[in-house]
This record gives sequence, structure tokens and C-alpha cells, in this order.
Amino acid sequence: MMQLIYTLLFLTLFISSENVYQRGKASYYAQSMNGHRTSSGERYFSDSLTAAHARLPFGTRVKVRNLKNDSIVVLRIIDRMSASSSRVIDVSWAAAKKLNFVRDGIAQVELSIIDTTALQ
Repeated sequence: MMQLIYTLLFLTLFISSENVYQRGKASYYAQSMNGHRTSSGERYFSDSLTAAHARLPFGTRVKVRNLKNDSIVVLRIIDRMSASSSRVIDVSWAAAKKLNFVRDGIAQVELSIIDTTALQ
């Protein structure tokens, strides 16, 4: 019986754990960017759940977790940011709202890749 419990506990931890791809600072787009074209050619809308990243391919879905308050949102990469940026991701206003950092402007986050189909 104990072996079954340990096996189930291990499987639960293994299945639910996701590899953290990156940790660092996140910011969000200014409202004035609403409707502008992004690097992918897609238009940015402040109410969408999208983001910019320096290297991840367009279309990649990432889980972003605010390390301060554990808020989580899933975003799609549609824009490029400078590789020399001090931030790891720029998110839409709607995403910043869901992550509860609109007032602060910047948050410490961790990114996990959840959809690798865009990477293939």
C-alpha cells in the first residue's frame, strides 16, 4: 500500500511539474501601442493574451507566473523584443492585469513553455 502511495505521489509531482524556461523581469505594453503591427505582422491589442520575447518563435505558448503573488496566465508570443533587454518578456495590458502588476509596472516572473508545436 505504501509503495502505491509513493508511486502516485511521484507521478503527480512528475506530471504536474513543468520545466521553467526562464526567470526575470516582465513589463507590459503601453496602451498607445494598441492596434499597431508587431514583428510577426499580427496586430497588438491590449485586451489579448499575447507577449513579446527575444528568442521564442512566434506562436509559442508560455505560462507566465508572477513570483510575488503566484498569479498565472498563458500567453502567445507575437512580437520580438531586443535581445539586450533587461526584461525576459513584455506582456499585453490584459496579461499584466491578470498577473496583478499593472500598478507596479514590472514584475518578477517565471516562464514555462507549454506548447512546443510552434518550435517544431
